[in-house]
Parts: sequence; C-alpha cells; structure tokens
Amino acid sequence: MGEMMGIEGLENLGLHMILSKLDPNDTAKVCCVNKKFKDWGSDDSFWSIHCSNHLNLSSPIDPFGNPVPSFKVAYQLWREAFSMYPWTLVIRVKECWDTLKSWLDSSFPEVLSTLRRGASEEELNEVEKSLKIKLPLPTRLLYRLHDGQQFSNDFLGLIGGYTLYDHVVNVRVLPLRQVISMTKHLTHDIGFASTSKYISVAASLIRNEKVFSLNCANNQLYVGTANLREDGEMMPCVPNALLKCSGNEQSDGLLLWLEEHGRRLKSGMITVCGEEGWKSICQFPEKPPICTTAVTNGVQVRASALLVPEQSEFGSSEFLYAYSVRMSLLPEGCNVHGMTIDSCQLQRRHWIIRENEVVKADVNAEAVIGKYPLLRPGEKEFVYQSCTGQQNSHGSIEGSFTFVPGRLAAPKGDPFKVEVARFELAMPDYIF
Repeated sequence: MGEMMGIEGLENLGLHMILSKLDPNDTAKVCCVNKKFKDWGSDDSFWSIHCSNHLNLSSPIDPFGNPVPSFKVAYQLWREAFSMYPWTLVIRVKECWDTLKSWLDSSFPEVLSTLRRGASEEELNEVEKSLKIKLPLPTRLLYRLHDGQQFSNDFLGLIGGYTLYDHVVNVRVLPLRQVISMTKHLTHDIGFASTSKYISVAASLIRNEKVFSLNCANNQLYVGTANLREDGEMMPCVPNALLKCSGNEQSDGLLLWLEEHGRRLKSGMITVCGEEGWKSICQFPEKPPICTTAVTNGVQVRASALLVPEQSEFGSSEFLYAYSVRMSLLPEGCNVHGMTIDSCQLQRRHWIIRENEVVKADVNAEAVIGKYPLLRPGEKEFVYQSCTGQQNSHGSIEGSFTFVPGRLAAPKGDPFKVEVARFELAMPDYIF
C-alpha cells in the first residue's frame, strides 16, 4: 500500500512539474479535462508564477491595486479588464510602467506619488470623441494603467529636463483632461486644421514652453521647436525605423519614448540632481560615451551635451545645444609640482568648438559663467550649464581649464591646465 502511495505521489509530482511549465492558456485547458485536473490546474502556485512572469505581481491584486483572494483570480481579472487588447502588448506596457515606478520608488518617490490612477475606457473614448482622433492602442494602454501625472510641483516631472541660464524645463506626462485642453489650445493657436491628428501628451510649462505631441495617424511622437507657434514646426522624437519595423507593429512613439526613458534611468545614464526641495530628473547624460571624463592633477571634469529642440529651428538647421560641465577635486587633493594641496581655484577656460570637424570658435577667457569655483577634496561637484548654436546636427567641444593651486588670492604655485575631454554635439536618436 505504501508503495502504491509512493507511486501516486511520484505521478502527482510529475504532473505538477509538467503543469508548472505550461502557459496560462494551456493551464486553463488542463482544468477542463476532469475534476482532478481542475484541482491540479487551480493550484495557486501555478498562477502566482503566471502573475509574476506576465504582470510582475508579487501579491494578488486587481488592475486598480486592490487585493483579491488568489493569484488565479488576479490573473483572470487582469485578462478580463484588458480583453480588448493584445495580451502581449498589455504585458509590454505594464513592464514599461513597472520599470519607471521601480526606479522612482528607490530614487525619486516624490515623482512616484504624482502618478494618477489609470483611466477608464469611457474616459479614453471621451478623449477620442472630443478631439476627433483614434488613439493608438499602446497609448490607450499607457493611460489605462496611469492617467498621467497629478500636478503638484513644477520640478516633479516624470521626464525631467534642464536649466540653462533663465531657461527652465521640466517635462511631465499630462493627464487626459489636460491632454484635451492643451491639444485644443495648441491647435487653435497654431491654426492646425480641425482634422489634425496631433494630441499633446507631455509638456513643461514652468517658464518656457516645451510640448510633446503624438501624431495618432503615423504613431510618431514630436516635440515643438522654436517655430512651433509660428508655423507648427516639430521634430520627431523616436527613430522612425522602430515605428516601421514589422516586429514592432504594436509600438507607437509614446511607448517607445517612455521605454527608452526607463532604460536610461535604470542604467544611470540620467539621474536626479539638485537640492532637497528642488530636486528633478536631469536629462544631461551621466555615462560614457555621451558623457566624457578627464582627470588632471586630481581635478576631475565631466561634460555632456543635449539638444534643446524648443530653441532650435529644424527647417533652417539652426540647432541649439546645451552642455553641462561638472568639476570636482578628488579626495587625494590637488597634486602639482610634486606637492599635494588641499584646494585649487579656476582662473580661465579655453574652448575649441567644432562643427563637422571644422573649428568654428576658439574661446579663451576668464571664469565660467562669471564664477571662479574653489574646489576642495571630496566636496560636491561644481556644475554649470551653457549653450552653443550650430548649423549642423553634429559638432563637438573640447578644451581646458586653468586652475591655480590653493586660491586665486593666495596661490601655492604656478597655474596648471586641466583637460576637458572632447564631448559631442549630436542629434540624438531619442529627443527628451
């Protein structure tokens, strides 16, 4: 008898292993064979695997975040709630939001708290009716999971931005009610036809307008240029090849854009900057090859650039690039003339700016933005932003800073040059 029970136990173990390899559809089919198979297929351990693999759920919750009795019930509720969409697209869109929320949870919870509850199908239908457009499926799903951001602070944009003198940008994803109002306002101001397929989905409206609009006809995401109000000029924000790729037929510009943003946050390419109360996601790249680093005599200089589309003129090839330079003194201090000195102060800058490998400017002047930063070991980086215009989509900047050991008022030796490694001014694949 014990032997028979042992064999039955082995059979159950074997079936359990087989069932654990099935996908949700096949698991559901197994449940239809007979009562015994139904009991086996209803084992919540299988459904917890499906919920984890497909929906990244660690606990059984419905699409609104409410707890439910089991993972099987949770999976059924998710499938029912999104039955009108391809399931693979649902999984992809949820993964996009999960990547963003996971990073926000650990690095910038203030922004996470601004994400709104998902919109209903009725609310999405109202947007289509009000704007006379047909939303792409990926955008509908993005809004089904989160209806953009609740406005709470100018600097809590999910996309973030940059500061350039008095030009301040911080982009947030708009909720549907603001999608409608801004789209109508922009369409009226620009003079687009009433049949225009553009809808505004993200924007910065702090001091300077920067608006991202999705074309619901070709699925591309665009950003307005300096000529947006004059003639409706916009630039594409994601590679057209990805929109046309047969393997991405369910992609649209907004989904591709948010996925890329998530990858950049997760990899550390962009991060949070600023002080408490003034923190924001900074779009200046932090990693090579876009961000370059050079260390000279203990002084480290990091530099990177980005396109400023809202102050560029796409049609006439007048591009404005902002660049960020971060300088610091490493913990070991300033090592010059065979001595270690605990500070050094910037005196001059020398920039060589090229456009298509041709030297366009050779700048040799005192200070940076009127400042002479004093660097000490281990202190925070001194950061400054500036900009340069060019008539070509590719260029570069390199040069050096002249530092004085000690302080300008009390030098401890002769001035020395600190390298600024060449960094590119180039049209990016994705524009943020």
